[in-house]
Amino acid sequence: MGGRTLKVMGVGDNVVDDYIHLRTMFPGGNALNFSVYSSMLGCEAAYLGIFGNDAAAGHVQRTLLEIGVDISHCRSLNGSNGRAVISIENGERIFISSNEGGIGKTESMEFVFGDPEYLQSFSILHTSAYSYMDPYLARIQQLDSLLSYDFSDDFDHDHALALCPNIDIGFFSCTEWTEAGTKDLLEKAVQRGCSLAVATRGPSEAILFNGRSWFFQAPKAVLLKDTLGAGDAFISGFLISYVSGKSCTPVQPDFLIENSLEKAAYFAAEICELQGAFGYGLVY
Repeated sequence: MGGRTLKVMGVGDNVVDDYIHLRTMFPGGNALNFSVYSSMLGCEAAYLGIFGNDAAAGHVQRTLLEIGVDISHCRSLNGSNGRAVISIENGERIFISSNEGGIGKTESMEFVFGDPEYLQSFSILHTSAYSYMDPYLARIQQLDSLLSYDFSDDFDHDHALALCPNIDIGFFSCTEWTEAGTKDLLEKAVQRGCSLAVATRGPSEAILFNGRSWFFQAPKAVLLKDTLGAGDAFISGFLISYVSGKSCTPVQPDFLIENSLEKAAYFAAEICELQGAFGYGLVY
């Protein structure tokens, strides 16, 4: 990337993805995946969230320490860690059930503001619709960090747009949407306050709108093993390339966006060759 190492953090959800057909659980979660993928891409990465005190939580924590993701400001509480029960058919993930974040669903995320200097030290803070961070977005946006948010695929249209004034870059999963409907959503997201709005669309082209121009990125061909984490990998690849590029020698904005979208597509394809979001499965 050149220059100083980019310092980034995922804030919010972590889970184990329990592959019941393999009796194996893999670490995951939107915010946590961003932290791990950013570390894979050469960043100094941290994760900030809540762990339970069960075997699932222990596996996630050990994995993050092994990878080198900073979890020094996380909380561990009595209760179940986040868990999603999953099966895989023809490389595509099938979600069977979820405990909706486990202990993270019932505990306040207010503690993330306990060390403002630490929070302020990150260039990117990324969170998601499953992170229970919506009430805190306005406070986070007051920091110097770029704030990105993953709405995933089951967002409420009006609620999502209501959050956009407090988000710098919004990501949506619109696999089932028409191109026209996707463009309308992205236009509204930018009108409401996002500087960039991005939609991944499964096997179709991803679309980005910056308020002036439309950008399109086709997925890269890959020998598909597991699509879990592909969307998070696309987000991570884009954000790291885009923010790193903005801090370097002046680059044409359109070229920077196009280059970042392509890097995102390549990284997402790489992740589809791994089992789980990024491997580290624990057989039970």
